[in-house]
Amino acid sequence: MGVLTLKKVYLSALLTLVVVLLAACGAPPAKDLAPEASGSSEAPAANGVVKFATDASYAPMEFMDLDKVTGFDIDFVDAVMKEAGMEYEVSNIGWDTMLESVKQGTEYQAGISSVSITDERKETYDFSLPYFESTNMILVKEGSDIKNALDLKDKTVAVQNGTTADILMSEIMGQNSASLKKFDSNALALQEMANGGVDAVVADIAIVREYIKNNPDSKLTGITDPENFDSEYYGIAYPKNSELKAKLDPAIQAIVDNGTYAEIYKKWFGEEPDLTNLKAEMTKQ
Repeated sequence: MGVLTLKKVYLSALLTLVVVLLAACGAPPAKDLAPEASGSSEAPAANGVVKFATDASYAPMEFMDLDKVTGFDIDFVDAVMKEAGMEYEVSNIGWDTMLESVKQGTEYQAGISSVSITDERKETYDFSLPYFESTNMILVKEGSDIKNALDLKDKTVAVQNGTTADILMSEIMGQNSASLKKFDSNALALQEMANGGVDAVVADIAIVREYIKNNPDSKLTGITDPENFDSEYYGIAYPKNSELKAKLDPAIQAIVDNGTYAEIYKKWFGEEPDLTNLKAEMTKQ
């Protein structure tokens, strides 16, 4: 073996010894040399996106246009989220599912679906500033002898289950009244009247007016009753102790003050909103 060959053998042995010594000193395995994980299993695309749930059966407030959720509430929340600089998405999941999902706060962080702010609901949810003044309205056939809510006591009435209309009519007609028909949606309640199954439907004023407008040949009329149906105010519903209220309330106030809200209202209702009562209610929150 020549001198050059001996040098090669010596160098090879030396390199092998170095590798062995590094391993003995605790050199980390290859997987430990990889960049550290982010610590989150959530898909990056989902980060920072606020998920709203809705029941898109309340035209013109929220409804389906083919496969797209649209309506006043949807334009409203879009303006609010742009003002707040936050990304969001809205999913149509139904009324009862929406309320339960928002209460849990795991999959959906907020609900927007013409949700009236009530003392009872405040026990379960946090609410945004009020953003819409409403009241319940009675839908009847033209020529009906029904003139106010108390006239409904001995009639057959349809409402959507779990709404303020359900609460009000249960108080007037009795909690277990067989004449008070409760449906999973206002659409089903209105269909029951179209089928002749009830004398009246009680629902939010915007929904009743929209139904009358869209069914001009049905000879229907809407009855307001301020004596028995007080004004109600819609709010965005959050899980208890949600951080979203503090983030979105200033944005709601901003779009009301800068005229964006009035533009959205006029688009859907064809008139300028009277914001007197709404602004007064907002100051109470």
